[in-house]
Amino acid sequence: MREPGTALLTAVQVGDLLGIDQSTVYRMAADGRLPAVKVGRQWRFPVGVVQDLLGDSREGPSAAAVRPRGDLPDVQAAIAATSVAAELLGVMMVVTDMEGRPLTPVANPCPRFARLAGDAVDAEAVQACATEWRALADELDLQPHFRPGALGFECARAHIRTGDRLVGMVLAGGLAPAGDDDPDLYHLDAEARAAVLAALPRVAAALSTTGAPTR
Repeated sequence: MREPGTALLTAVQVGDLLGIDQSTVYRMAADGRLPAVKVGRQWRFPVGVVQDLLGDSREGPSAAAVRPRGDLPDVQAAIAATSVAAELLGVMMVVTDMEGRPLTPVANPCPRFARLAGDAVDAEAVQACATEWRALADELDLQPHFRPGALGFECARAHIRTGDRLVGMVLAGGLAPAGDDDPDLYHLDAEARAAVLAALPRVAAALSTTGAPTR
């Protein structure tokens, strides 16, 4: 049994964090190499266990990309915050550093992004999304607003701070542009869009720290 309040990851999220196939995650859960619990018929994995694996000296490039650093938000807190916020707001969310590199799995991905992320043929398309995240970090306007992207959906961002430094971003995306009726994207009315833009800075503030970064 897990302790109340323990954040759990899906097999897809664990695979993204560890840089392994989803089928490998399932095998590791089945043979006991990766502690997991069953929620209904689905495996779920405690965040702390995955963080321990990311600290292993055998980590690969994907693990290194999500390793928490002293001047970046706590990964467990970021995963928990974006998972809840994304579901409530009806968008997909991710936390990145200021280079656009993901620090968390994409929470609540829209079907279009989920399909592209799971298809090696479309790796370049997903990389284009990361390039756009990097461009968002360079925008001078600190106020969140939606902008179109190369994958055909809109996204917005708010900055995470350590003291007076910008150290990361919370991004919300997967939204269909006006007039686009693609069922693989999220469709929000004007009020719901405004709610997303209002919530982003609050999520970012929750992950920000006021003191000097630790090294």
